[in-house]
Amino acid sequence: MSKISDLGRANLTQILSESVEGQSRVPGVVAGITDRDGVHFLEAAGERSLGSGVDMTTDSVLAIFSSTKAITGTTALQLVESGELDLDAPAKQYAPALGRALVLEGFGVDGTPRLRAPKRDITARHLLLHTAGFGYDFFNESYNRLSTNLGQPGVMTSTRASIETPILFDPGEQWEYGSSIDWVGQVVEGITRKRLGDIMQERVFAPLGMRDTAFILNDDTAARRASIHQRAADGTLTPIDELILPQDPEVQMGGHALYSTVEDYLAFQRMWLNDGRSDSGEKVLRTDTVEWAVKNDLGDLTVKMLPGVTPSVSHDAEFFPHQSKSWAYTFMVNDQQAPTGRPAGSIGWAGLANLYYWIDRRNGIAGYWGTQVLPFFDAVSLPSYLDFETATYRSLI
Repeated sequence: MSKISDLGRANLTQILSESVEGQSRVPGVVAGITDRDGVHFLEAAGERSLGSGVDMTTDSVLAIFSSTKAITGTTALQLVESGELDLDAPAKQYAPALGRALVLEGFGVDGTPRLRAPKRDITARHLLLHTAGFGYDFFNESYNRLSTNLGQPGVMTSTRASIETPILFDPGEQWEYGSSIDWVGQVVEGITRKRLGDIMQERVFAPLGMRDTAFILNDDTAARRASIHQRAADGTLTPIDELILPQDPEVQMGGHALYSTVEDYLAFQRMWLNDGRSDSGEKVLRTDTVEWAVKNDLGDLTVKMLPGVTPSVSHDAEFFPHQSKSWAYTFMVNDQQAPTGRPAGSIGWAGLANLYYWIDRRNGIAGYWGTQVLPFFDAVSLPSYLDFETATYRSLI
């Protein structure tokens, strides 16, 4: 079992401290490391809202954005285990609106979308692997055009209209990061006849002791919420204290809408280190499910760079450029050893407000870096996270 040396722990603390200092900084950060037995590092630095004087603490509540996706994926895998979800059946049998999705082939001279029926049905496997054809308007020019010129609502509205969008290609033919996991949430709801948040509470949060994770903030978690900040082109940060994900949403968005703490998310990561078991030994997933769910299933397709179509939301984003990355259920897989020391075959992903995590089952260690800054791939938070991961591997004993 890998452990962190005392010197390594001090180096991790220093990385957090330096990330919130000086002209170029993040407002606040919470970061943690767990092995299979429990948390081995959990610290915070900076402020919840810049200039507020309120310290960022290890129990600060963060909008975790796309870190939500793996939790939604877990509920789908549970339904695969129970025989209620067939990954290769037409997913419209669980979420009927998927049967109305048309392929966007381009735009006419007057700007009207040119649409056609897809060559095949969308399946839950397509959705989990991001090969169904759904995109995001901040990562895809065609979706951005639908939003800007034709009023297509963005996913942050948590509306059904925001996900009932055209697809960009025939299902299974390309990889495109987007709202597919929001649709997985709709599949889960269609099978269970319950809201996604209730299913997560029953089948993931309660068994794992994730007390502070939910789509809806309560009085306690709202009081501990850290503000999202916007970084301007000159590097200055402005807290957007009023930016809260919809609290009475039409759709509980399985792709991005959970609030959580780093400690809670480490418990979720630890379940993946422990072959699907909680700290108390309760089975959240079967061991054989975990073993196949962490492996690439894209075939000849690979994960590509995410272009920053909306600069206020994201820069161009690609982990470990010039290295092969693939996709599992539902994580990125780094196919080669990463420059940080993360071994090939590890899994991980991120959240739009510069939250980053990885799960290394080979060494039995996982980490999470939580900030609340836009745009994604921030010039301060991302390098600090990579330093944090690198220092973790250098400190293992």
